[in-house]
Amino acid sequence: MPIERVYKGNSISEVVEILGQYEKDAKLIAGGTDIIIDIRNEKIKPKVLIDISSIEELRKIEENEDYIEIGGAVTFTQIVESEIFTNNLYGLNKASRLVGSPQIRNKGTIGGNIANGSAAADSVPPLICLDSTLIIESINGIREIKLEDYYKDHIKIRENELITKIRFKKPKENQILSFSKLGLRKALSISRLTISILLELDEEEKIKNIKVSSGALARYPMRELEVEEFFLGKTLDEENINAGIIVLQKSMDKRLEGRPTLPYKRVAVERMLREALYQGANFLNKAVEV
Repeated sequence: MPIERVYKGNSISEVVEILGQYEKDAKLIAGGTDIIIDIRNEKIKPKVLIDISSIEELRKIEENEDYIEIGGAVTFTQIVESEIFTNNLYGLNKASRLVGSPQIRNKGTIGGNIANGSAAADSVPPLICLDSTLIIESINGIREIKLEDYYKDHIKIRENELITKIRFKKPKENQILSFSKLGLRKALSISRLTISILLELDEEEKIKNIKVSSGALARYPMRELEVEEFFLGKTLDEENINAGIIVLQKSMDKRLEGRPTLPYKRVAVERMLREALYQGANFLNKAVEV
């Protein structure tokens, strides 16, 4: 079925009204890096496309004293070039910088990356570590969903809804967000595995706070709670890191049992977890060059 109409959205309220009118027959397009392929492959057959790429409200990155908000149509290039995502938010900068090609980063949006629902979405593990919340609007009003719950509880974005913002509390100065990725090849790679860590050490260099999130290690991006529990109160020495890797591998064994990729991923996570931990530890001792 051919597309019957394309709307150029001028505001969030206008887009929400159009979505409310057409619902399942309408699809949103911002960067178009995923939806155009789906349309060409006839995976989806919308009657109406709503272009949200020029709505200024959706293209803003805003910071106040406590929170950072990223508009749903903010591109990965915007994140990479923003000074907000340097220093202790280095992990989100790095994740965005490793998304596809420059052309994909120029067009692809963070809202689209989340809405696409891929287990390998690069931006999601760092955002889960930051305890991010999705702000979603429709003609029925606004609802807020924790990004972690969105994946864990298989919450769907409804056909009449739009992701307007991703909000998270700013990490403390003594906390660092790191990110490590293993792709199929160096350039333009889709992730085979990602790990992000939010790390805080105390005065004795023991782990005071840690959040670990993985991508492509399960059916959806998720917190690695057993790994977090193991590392709390420990120092980042070689013995503890090796033991933490075994904790992650055992957790993977349970959820990936019988899958042909398990042996490969068991080996891969050793380097990935170690790299993400070292990134965090190094930052807390010296500035990271982005």
